[in-house]
Amino acid sequence: MYLKSDKDLKINLKPAEFELLVPANNKEIAIKAIDTGADAVYLGYSKYGARIQAGNTIEDIISIIDYAHKYRVKVYITINTILKDDELKNVERLIHKLYKIKADGIIIQDMGILELNLPPIPIIASTQCHNNTIEKIKFLEKTGVKRVILPREITLNEIKKIRENTNIELECFVHGALCVSYSGQCYLSYTIGGRSANRGECAQPCRKLYSLKDSDGNYIVKNKYLLSLKDLNLSERLDELIDSGITSFKIEGRLKNEAYVINTTAFYRKKLDDILNSQYLKKSSQGISEIDFEPNPYKTFNRGFTEFNIDNNKKDTATYNYSSSLGEYIGVVQSVKKNYFTLNTDILNNGDGICFFNEQKILQGTYINKTENNTVFPLEIKGIKEGIKIYRNYNKEFDDKLKSLEIKRKIPVTLKVKETSNSYMFILSDEEGNNAVYLTSKNFELAIDKEKALNTMEIQLSKTGNTEFTPDRVIIKIKNIPFIKVSKINEIRRILTNRLRKIRQENYPYQERTNGIKITQYPIQELDYKANIYNDKAYDFYNKRGCKIKEFALEKQKNYNSKEIMTSKYCIKNQLGLCPKQTKLNKYKEPFVLTDEFNKEYLVEFNCSDCVMKIIKEKN
Repeated sequence: MYLKSDKDLKINLKPAEFELLVPANNKEIAIKAIDTGADAVYLGYSKYGARIQAGNTIEDIISIIDYAHKYRVKVYITINTILKDDELKNVERLIHKLYKIKADGIIIQDMGILELNLPPIPIIASTQCHNNTIEKIKFLEKTGVKRVILPREITLNEIKKIRENTNIELECFVHGALCVSYSGQCYLSYTIGGRSANRGECAQPCRKLYSLKDSDGNYIVKNKYLLSLKDLNLSERLDELIDSGITSFKIEGRLKNEAYVINTTAFYRKKLDDILNSQYLKKSSQGISEIDFEPNPYKTFNRGFTEFNIDNNKKDTATYNYSSSLGEYIGVVQSVKKNYFTLNTDILNNGDGICFFNEQKILQGTYINKTENNTVFPLEIKGIKEGIKIYRNYNKEFDDKLKSLEIKRKIPVTLKVKETSNSYMFILSDEEGNNAVYLTSKNFELAIDKEKALNTMEIQLSKTGNTEFTPDRVIIKIKNIPFIKVSKINEIRRILTNRLRKIRQENYPYQERTNGIKITQYPIQELDYKANIYNDKAYDFYNKRGCKIKEFALEKQKNYNSKEIMTSKYCIKNQLGLCPKQTKLNKYKEPFVLTDEFNKEYLVEFNCSDCVMKIIKEKN
């Protein structure tokens, strides 16, 4: 469905609804995300998700879906790992269960799933599918996939071209941790220690220390976090993303805590609502969240922020001196004594966590025992020097406030009271046109004080307590004003809210997949290990679509020396100022070699024409 909007005298077609998509580690965080304003949440089952530590039972998923659907919030389940042959039957059973409990979609990576006997549940292609070309996305659309999750490294221009050439739903990451590699194309964790990112077990080796040498053995950089990127933050680009064709705005963080989810959701809810309201566009869910705090993404986990590759400009995207949370900038150290220091500000509090870059430019941290105005008594004074910048990476007061907040999300409804010849009719209506009706006979005494009786009726009917509803209007159109006891009015209100809740549950607009899985030509004719074919069903899927399969997934192979184990739009040379497009003063001889803390070596190759960096597994 599309809305027409008259903007600058030009008629533009835009999707009718937009979705803020929020991560959830568990049931409690999912409920908080919904209360705070999520239009959709994504979470994992106890198995088969790309974040194996963030799993939920079917019982918890049912509870989340029941709660979410009250507000027309969608729930997507991640099944986005590559699967073993003996796992496929259990996955098929799981998908049927998810369809039965009305999960709104499954996020998949393994194309073997599309060879199973599937119910008509909507299918979303994970970013792990490496949806990086128009041809691939058109293929997925023709196959029967409802939505594709675009790569983190995608540019605005690429999104626009995809939108111009397809009709499939487009989902885009707007906030959170950045994988340095193309999603689905990182095998570093697996080759180092056997923990496969494509199996949900990534050990995050990109957040470890590395050294970089040239081919003559000269150190270019030593012991730095050379593969660790800042976190993504596209909050200032949401309007451009809307104009480019994005309908779902995704926050990363299924391993993040409750404070991060509440804070980030509230922040993007406000940003997105401001844009939607100004353009007369709608969010995809219902209900208004009452947010009693000022959200700020710097106050919860972050490594500093970058817009990464959205403009095809990757400058200042890495965090060479740290890989953990940096937090928010606080101030500069003015003086240092034996067990305390002074700042040029007084906003730190007891229990805060702080960090700073020491003389070796490595991020170091400690906690605050006590503060007296701008005088700070840390748990550990070592490394704190005059003139250094202090950051707060744990804000105790802010965290405590978020934990104690009672965030309420309310659905506006209208309550009408009408009069017939022999009854009074109470009608509770929502914006979808659902109506709950209660009829009561006219065996009430007429009110002596009509104004007081009407006022009492209006006040009591407006009280919805802890329900999900809030009457934005109470309309009473009756001539014979009855005297109805408060207890009876309250009873009528409770009956109406229960009936409307049940009607809404029965009328949930579940969107089934209307088309079967079709066989259409795959745009790549020869596939190697980077197609991540891990089971016979995936082999059959690609084989039916005209592909010659040269090898199975790397996880099925024993020898992966000389293999590309990471492909990235991030470039170490660019970050170090050695890009040949920017300078000719490169004294280092290629190829470069990356060395980890275990002295394992990896060859680094640069495709400068496409601005792509590759890491190759060397023999050790």
